[in-house]
Amino acid sequence: MEKYEHEYGADQIQVLEGLEAVRKRPGMYIGSTSIRGLHHLVYEIVDNGVDEALAGYCTEINVVIEEGNVISVTDNGRGIPVEIHPKTKISTAETVYTVLHAGGKFGGDSGYKVSGGLHGVGASVVNALSNWTEVTIKRDGGLYQMYFEKGKTIKKLERIGDAKGTGTTVRFLADDTIFESLNYEYEVLEKRFREIAFLTKGLKITIEDKREEEPKKAEFCYEGGLNSFVEYLNKNKEKLHKTPIYIEKDGEVPVEIAIQYTSSYSENIYTFVNNINTIEGGTHLEGFKRALTKVFNDYARSHNILKEKDSNLQGEDIREGITAVVSVKVKEPQFEGQTKTKLGNSEVTGVVQSMVNEALSTFLEENPSVAKAILEKCISASRAREAARKARELVRKKSNLETSTLPGKLADCSSKNPDECEVYIVEGDSAGGSAKQGRDRKFQAILPLWGKMLNVEKARADKIYGNDKLNPVIIAVGGGIGADFDITKIRYGKVIIMADADVDGAHIRTLLLTFFFRYMRPLIENGNVYLAQPPLYKLAKKGMQDVYCYTDEDLEKSFEQLEEKGIPRDSVSIQRYKGLGEMNPEQLWETTMDPEKRTLIKVTMDDAIKADEIFTLLMGDEVEPRREFIQQNAKYVKNLDI
Repeated sequence: MEKYEHEYGADQIQVLEGLEAVRKRPGMYIGSTSIRGLHHLVYEIVDNGVDEALAGYCTEINVVIEEGNVISVTDNGRGIPVEIHPKTKISTAETVYTVLHAGGKFGGDSGYKVSGGLHGVGASVVNALSNWTEVTIKRDGGLYQMYFEKGKTIKKLERIGDAKGTGTTVRFLADDTIFESLNYEYEVLEKRFREIAFLTKGLKITIEDKREEEPKKAEFCYEGGLNSFVEYLNKNKEKLHKTPIYIEKDGEVPVEIAIQYTSSYSENIYTFVNNINTIEGGTHLEGFKRALTKVFNDYARSHNILKEKDSNLQGEDIREGITAVVSVKVKEPQFEGQTKTKLGNSEVTGVVQSMVNEALSTFLEENPSVAKAILEKCISASRAREAARKARELVRKKSNLETSTLPGKLADCSSKNPDECEVYIVEGDSAGGSAKQGRDRKFQAILPLWGKMLNVEKARADKIYGNDKLNPVIIAVGGGIGADFDITKIRYGKVIIMADADVDGAHIRTLLLTFFFRYMRPLIENGNVYLAQPPLYKLAKKGMQDVYCYTDEDLEKSFEQLEEKGIPRDSVSIQRYKGLGEMNPEQLWETTMDPEKRTLIKVTMDDAIKADEIFTLLMGDEVEPRREFIQQNAKYVKNLDI
């Protein structure tokens, strides 16, 4: 990577304000004190190494979760400057770790051309929110070290020996009086570091977890950069062209883009600014979409693929089946809101649009077979969109003509306030009948389903309208589907999937979740989708109140509790529920529907990339990846009914 030639010394470290408020209001700086905030501490330190990589000085970052949840992060960058800072009169390294907004990322004369992280608050905030922090620096031929407790300097920076090379090692133990838990999730950190490695071509990142008897370790380094990222995202999909379309241009706003089309019907575009995942998009995404639509329409017109009488392809037609990653580096990014999820720099739109126009036009001219394959899919998508529009209008007209637009099998609730209403989507008519009798009619609606529904992973929108299994769900939930979906128009605040605890039930849950993920995604993003948890077992004995168990662990615990009361387990009858229909209305209410006693699992979508990967893997056309997944995970399956 080309080095950003600029001094990186004491003069480049600017001080804006003190550190007092961090421990009092940690949420203002790291979002929350939950497990997410805990992981954020690690990201902040790693981001400092990534900034060195972006500047061309760091090639390797090693992260270790040590015993006792101590984190160690080592990079081979230039090392934090050690000389006395002209403003604070203490070492520059100590300044970086004890003064908020002190860092090499501010102003035009900063130590970095671009940077991620939280613009300089990272090191000091991590220090403030840790029981202790130890920083070791290799720089200028010396080995330096300093030590802090709860943000206070215990041992000032001192030279403790000589050292070859340069770099920084930070070890810290998060403050257990601030965070809800100190138990880092290896898989979450692993996923983030893989993402960073994709986005920072050539940077090697390792993560090792030493807390268990068998340590876990992973290493990520991708010379292919975003090409490798897109290939990873599409590993379980059928590709229309083998190699991703790669676009890269340096300049005032460096842009890197990789594009690959697949046979799927979903659109997956991921955008990043300075390695920050801008999940809400922004001006870089806008520029990319505009260019994509223009280039493909222009190519189709100039090569007579679209005739004069044909309408232009819409953006959604051209983006069907696309997987793309758009990464830009912006010197002074402007993000909308505090969460850095949407880029606001207006100049980036034109930069990205112009670059994609030129590079993609050239690629299509030089690769006519790829252009033809993509455009055939786009035209097919356009026809399906038109068919879906006609089907949608037909559904709307039918709904307007009917006196009642709600599905006949729906037992609606009396309340019309979505905030207090909930709908149970129930597998089977018999279970639906019990649920209707056992429910609280004021706020609980019941929609029975029968038979297997359409797998939307293998169908376009035109096949969904009018589908006898999905249409009742669409009409009952309200809000429409796809691009028309409006979260403000849903009829129920909770959409609860209630299926049997067996293979068929799991299949129905997966089919429904796939539908919600692909066509009502805001429903999941907004936290409106839940899974009901019916019991697996009932323990009964004459003269004893029935005991319901929801897991095998519950069952064993219940037996132990009964034995403590003098009731031997061989005197208790045990019933294994094979389906919801085996419970009478009172039992179903008591175990699964009573808000005071039930257990609901909220379906969340913290990681859209992982969610898309799993839905594609389990529900898509490619058989071999699914077979491998089943073989690798079969040993973890519980409660499999044969």
